[in-house]
Amino acid sequence: MGDQLSAKDWLDLGLKTLAKSGFTALKAKPLAKAMGVSRGSFYWHFSDIAAFHAALLKQWREIAAEQIIAGVEAASNDENPLEVLLRRVFSERLAVENAVRTWASVDPAARTAVQAIDRRRLSYVEGLLTQSGLPAEVARARAQILYWAFLGFALSDQPLPKAQQQALLDEMLRMAAR
Repeated sequence: MGDQLSAKDWLDLGLKTLAKSGFTALKAKPLAKAMGVSRGSFYWHFSDIAAFHAALLKQWREIAAEQIIAGVEAASNDENPLEVLLRRVFSERLAVENAVRTWASVDPAARTAVQAIDRRRLSYVEGLLTQSGLPAEVARARAQILYWAFLGFALSDQPLPKAQQQALLDEMLRMAAR
């Protein structure tokens, strides 16, 4: 396996490790051990642990924002994009989200990454609300409220029964569209 490892393999393991064990576990030696290879394989792809951390935060942004937005954009024109987005993000397990936010509480680079993804997500939701016909000020306020709801859900890490989840999504959509 060692000869064929890519940077993506390391990043995938890094995200899994981050979700399971937190940011303090993101070190070359234990990650290499988990992969069954030497640390040299890690350093083949990343100049140092800081470069790995930066790449990991970039990968998180790609998965947690850009891929989700692309999925919403690719959804059928018959579907309400805000509903597609809310259904998607409120049905996921968000262990990596929690772990990155914990990491951001002590690391300036992680904090910067979190702030950037927060701005990106808020801007996207605000745009969806504006496109639905809401005035910019109202769209901005409702986007913030929806985002706070998402963050609360993410940090609670408590899954809801499907019926309750659907009722909450329906209510959020009703509130957002009024």
